[in-house]
Amino acid sequence: MTPEPIDTSSETAEISPLLYKNLDNDALQKEASQYLAHYGTEFLPDVICGAKGLYVYTASGRKVLDWTSEIVQTINEHAAGLDHLFSGMISPPVISLAERLCSLLPDGLDKAFFLSTGGESNEAAIKMAKVFTGKFEIVGLGASWHIVPLTKRIIADALPKPSERNTTTGPIMPGMHMLPAPNAYRSIFRKPDPDDNGSYQYDWEAELDYGWALIDQASCGSLAACIVECVQSSAGMHVLPPGYLAALKRHCERRGMLLIVDEAQTGIGRSGAISAAATATQAYKMGGGDGEGGRVIPDILTFSKTLGNGLPLSAVVTRAEIDDACAATGSFTFYTTHANDPLPAAVGNKVLEVVVRDGLVANARALGEGVLLAGLRARLQRRYACVGDVRGRGLMAGVEIVKAAVGHGSDDDGNGTGKRRRWRQPPDPDVELARRIADRAYALGVWANLSSHSSFSGTLRIAPPITSTREDIERGLEILEEAFASTSGSRPLY
Repeated sequence: MTPEPIDTSSETAEISPLLYKNLDNDALQKEASQYLAHYGTEFLPDVICGAKGLYVYTASGRKVLDWTSEIVQTINEHAAGLDHLFSGMISPPVISLAERLCSLLPDGLDKAFFLSTGGESNEAAIKMAKVFTGKFEIVGLGASWHIVPLTKRIIADALPKPSERNTTTGPIMPGMHMLPAPNAYRSIFRKPDPDDNGSYQYDWEAELDYGWALIDQASCGSLAACIVECVQSSAGMHVLPPGYLAALKRHCERRGMLLIVDEAQTGIGRSGAISAAATATQAYKMGGGDGEGGRVIPDILTFSKTLGNGLPLSAVVTRAEIDDACAATGSFTFYTTHANDPLPAAVGNKVLEVVVRDGLVANARALGEGVLLAGLRARLQRRYACVGDVRGRGLMAGVEIVKAAVGHGSDDDGNGTGKRRRWRQPPDPDVELARRIADRAYALGVWANLSSHSSFSGTLRIAPPITSTREDIERGLEILEEAFASTSGSRPLY
C-alpha cells in the first residue's frame, strides 16, 4: 500500500494536519512489520500521518496530545537556495547560529560547531576531551543514555541481572567508568526517615565521593572527561540535586578532567533555562539556572533535539582554549557529511530567536513548577497510592509507579485523610501497572511514555512542548487523571 499525498500546492488549499489520504492503519502496520528493521524500540500501534500544534494525528483517525509557521518559512527558503554544503565550507546561517547560541551561554563557552544528532555531538565532545587532555578514560552516570557509536553500548550499563546485559556485542570500549546515578527516591544513601517537611534526606555528597573513590581504584590514571545530564530523562526524570554539578566539577578539576554536560533533553528551554547546567551567568542573561548558588561552567556543552525543532541538528560548544589546543594538535577531526549544514543551522537560528523573543524559557519554568508538577502532585500523588514519587524540572516530569508496600498493611494512613504511610524503604517499581496506565492515557489522547532504560522503568515521562499554554497542561492533567481512575490497580486513597 502506498499512501497518496494530499495536494497542498494551492495557496487556497485548506491546511490539513494529515499529509496523506486513503490510509489504512492495519495495512501500513503490516508493511512496517515486513520491511522495517528493528533498532531498539517497539513501534506504536498507530501510524502517525500528520502533526499540528501540540497534536499528532494517526492513520486510524485519532488525535493525540504530544506534550511555528516561521520555522516552515525558513525551511522553504533555504531548501530552495542554500541547503547543503561541503563540510569545509561555511555560510551565514552557521555563523549566525554560533554567535547567537554562544551569546546565550555563560562567558567562556564561546566556540561552537554543528552536527546532526545528539549521539554525534557527544561522540565529538568525548573525542575533543581525549585530544585536549591526552587521556582516554570516560566517566558517566549509571542511568545515562550516552552511546559510544563505535561500541553500540551505553557508557554506564547498569543492568542489575547478568541475563539482561547485552552479551552479543562484546565488551564496552576500554576505559568506561560509572558513577552511581543520583536517585533521591531509591538511593541506598537516602536516610530512611523524612524530615519535618516530609522530604527524604539524601546524602548525595557521600554517594558521589564513594563513586569517585571506586573509579580511582579502577582507573589506569588516564581519566579524560565526565559526561552527565542535569535531568536524566531516560532513567525516569531524575534531577541532579542542588550543588551536585559544582561538586562534580571540583572532582573533575582535581583529576585534570573535563566536564561535559549533555543538554539534548534539557536545553533550549525545556528545563526552564536555555542551559540547565548554566548557573550564575545563565540566571543573569536568561533567567533560570539550577540553583547551584555559584558559577559552574562546563568545559563542553552539547545540544540537540529542541535546537533543530525536528530537523537533525546538534551542537558542540566549548571554551576557546580547548578549541585552539585541539586545532593545534592536528589530531582532532570530526568530518561528517552534514557538519555545519546551512539549512538546519538556519532553523536552529530561528528557533533561538523565537525562544528568546516569545519568552518560552520563562513560560516553561512557570508552567513546569506552577502547573505541571504541582498538578501531578495534587491530582495523582496525593490521590493514588501507586504513585511513589513525582519529580522534575521545568516542563520535564516523572511519575514513578510502585507496587503496594509488602508487610506493612494498607497504603492509606488509616485516618481518612487521603495521606499515605511513609515507608522506610520505597516499594518496588510496578512496570506492568505503569505500562497499562500509559496505554490507557494514550488511548484517551495523551502520550506519556515509560523510561526507556530497562533498569529504571516504571516511571511515566512527561515532557510537553515549551510552547504549551496553561490550558494545554491542564487538559493533559485531566486526561492523565482519567487514565489513573480508569486503570485497575491504581489504588485510589479517597
